[in-house]
Amino acid sequence: MTILTDTPVAGIDDQPNNTNKLMVALDVDGTLVDHDGHMSPGVRSAAQAVVASGHDVMIATGRSLNATLPIIQQIGLERGYAVCCNGGVTLRLDPTLETGYEIIHKATFDPAPALKALRERLPNAKYALEDEDGNFLSTERFQDASFGVESIGVDFQTMLDATAVRVVVFSSDNTSDEFNEAIRHIGLSGVTYSVGWTAWLDIAAEGVTKASALETLRKKLGTDQANTIAVGDGRNDIEMLTWAGRGIAMGQAPDEVLAVADEVTASVLDDGAALVLRGLL
Repeated sequence: MTILTDTPVAGIDDQPNNTNKLMVALDVDGTLVDHDGHMSPGVRSAAQAVVASGHDVMIATGRSLNATLPIIQQIGLERGYAVCCNGGVTLRLDPTLETGYEIIHKATFDPAPALKALRERLPNAKYALEDEDGNFLSTERFQDASFGVESIGVDFQTMLDATAVRVVVFSSDNTSDEFNEAIRHIGLSGVTYSVGWTAWLDIAAEGVTKASALETLRKKLGTDQANTIAVGDGRNDIEMLTWAGRGIAMGQAPDEVLAVADEVTASVLDDGAALVLRGLL
């Protein structure tokens, strides 16, 4: 594993096929923005410069669509692709479209089995679900910035009957370790899930991750695997960092994320993403 420093880092010339564009996948929370949602001027300018350089830069986030669009705008990304909902939704960006984007893929699933199992084990947790129309249904008026829209309070049965793109579970009554143990005990099947920094769980359709969506885009673009780069910090980035030809973890990432990375940059508080991005110019 390589530790990135302020010394210029490897860029295009170190790629096996250096005439090809790079495909650069960037996580958002904990990577491009801090945990208060703030993007530093250094990260913004570095990201904008890499976008302007012509590489295939794309956001790959657990955030839902409407919470992803402001980040896309901040880094000046007008054309290309973005992955939302941990791979559940893929966008094609095009300024000639009325909204500036179109959804080209959406992976849905039946949330009922997972929700029933979780509810039995975690009865006091808060539950939210993004349906196939982009609405967020929630218990207890559960709201989070990653939803991008105001959640709609519903009863649990309504959530069971919905078709989901993303399910979020949060428990304020359990420690992170207790929450993880409960999930391991349940043994969720038929879905893909990742546990966040706190007692937070993101659930997507089976087999759907950031990496699965990015691989589809890689093939579409015809990019060599060696020319793929990913930067992230969370457990939901593990598959993406493993998939990338060059997987770079943020300095504050948990041990299991650091373990799969090829390189480690500085933390989000020290503009680690800007360090990586400047090295691509």
